[in-house]
Amino acid sequence: MVESNSVGQTLSDQFLQFAVEKQVLRFGEFKTKAGRMSPYFFNAGLFDTGSSLQRLSEFYAQTLLEKTAALDLQFDMIFGPAYKGIPLVAGTSIELARKGRDIPYAFNRKEVKDHGEGGSLVGAPLEGRVVIIDDVISAGTSVRESVQIIRDNGAEPAAVLIALDRMEKGVRNGEDTVHSAVQEVEQHYGIPVISIASLQDLLRYLLTRQAANVRLAGWYEKVKEYRARYGV
Repeated sequence: MVESNSVGQTLSDQFLQFAVEKQVLRFGEFKTKAGRMSPYFFNAGLFDTGSSLQRLSEFYAQTLLEKTAALDLQFDMIFGPAYKGIPLVAGTSIELARKGRDIPYAFNRKEVKDHGEGGSLVGAPLEGRVVIIDDVISAGTSVRESVQIIRDNGAEPAAVLIALDRMEKGVRNGEDTVHSAVQEVEQHYGIPVISIASLQDLLRYLLTRQAANVRLAGWYEKVKEYRARYGV
C-alpha cells in the first residue's frame, strides 16, 4: 500500500524508488525529442505487468486525492487520452474506488468507430469537472486534444495529472523557450498540472540515495548540470 509517510519517505520518493526498481527510470545518455542529451530517461510504458500497473495506479490515485485536497480543487471524473492514458485512467479509477472515491472515467479512441455506439469516446459521458491523466507532458499535444474533446462534450478540464514533471524548457523553431511544456499548459488553459514527482524531487532522491545504491552513484551531479542548463 502506498502511504505518504511510509518509513519516512515522501510519496514522490516512494514513486521514484519504484520507477528505478522497475527500470522505468534509467540513467545514462539518452537523446530527447528536443535533441538534447539527457542523463536520465523515464518510460512509463515499461510498467508492463499487472502488479506494476496496479502499484503505479495507487500512486496516481493517492497523488490526485492529496494534491487536489491541498489545492481545494473539485473534480467529478477522470479522462485518459489514447493511448498511454487508457490503462492509466482505468487503473487510477480502480484505486480511487478502493480509497472510497468511486467516480466515472472515460477515454478516447484515435479512430472514430462507425458501428455499434459509434464515436471516439469510451466509458462514462464527459460531464462536470474532468481531470486528464497521462504519463508526461512533452509538447502538450495530448493535453490540447484532450481539452478540446472535453469542452466539445460540454464538460470542463479541471487539472492534468502526470507521473513525472521534467521541469525542462521547451523547444520552438530550434530555440529554447522560456517556459516548460507543463508551464505552458497551465498558462494557456488556466488549469494546474499535478505530478507524482518532479525533476526537483528526483535531484533530492539522488542526493540522499546515491551512497546506498551503486546504480545511482554519480548521477546526481549529471542531472544537476542538466537542470542548470535546461531547467525552468
